[in-house]
Amino acid sequence: MLIQTLAALWAAGSLVAPPQPYHTAKARARFISIDVERQSVQPSAFEDHPLRELLGGRRVDDVHLQPYQYQTRDQLTTVTVLDYTKPGYGVGATIYPFGSSEGATLAIRGSIESLPTIHLAFDGPAPATTYDLTGGRALDVGIGLDMSDRSPGWGVGSHAFLIGGVGRALTDQRNGTRYFGEAGGGVMFGPFGVDISVKYAVTRFDLPVTHGLRTIPICVRGTLTF
Repeated sequence: MLIQTLAALWAAGSLVAPPQPYHTAKARARFISIDVERQSVQPSAFEDHPLRELLGGRRVDDVHLQPYQYQTRDQLTTVTVLDYTKPGYGVGATIYPFGSSEGATLAIRGSIESLPTIHLAFDGPAPATTYDLTGGRALDVGIGLDMSDRSPGWGVGSHAFLIGGVGRALTDQRNGTRYFGEAGGGVMFGPFGVDISVKYAVTRFDLPVTHGLRTIPICVRGTLTF
């Protein structure tokens, strides 16, 4: 009788015993990511930067159904956009000094990107009859925050990032400085990933007069992370 009682108590205890905790495998930390990207570079406030600055501060409006695209408000000067190349490309690398696995971590990114090719023609009072920007490339470096949820092995993971920084613009005609902010994210399959990001960049030049170029590159990026 005693043995039967003890057996019954053991069976009841095994039924109500707390389950053993389940530990999921954690993705190993990764420290370096290299990437190649394709861009669609959209202009921002083009009538002000650079057109208004190139035309001595005179207000510029965009026009339609005309052989030119912009005209000063005093109607003395017209601007024809002969070329503005939107497709761009870039290569870059991101370093995670403290590793990237789960949660937030520091990200330091450097990149080399193309700048849009621009050809403008002015008819009327202007510093020059044409404006050209060719062979442009930007050398950027930034620092920010990366929030990741990586999976072990070849599992599917994701991440998002926010980065700001400065850079140098080099072209065939003139060199300049720039600053930018970028936000984006993507999915990862083991070491490989695909990101989509939006960048806002302000580039400043001193020739022929002080003026700027504001662009919004929309990027699709393939990544390889170690």
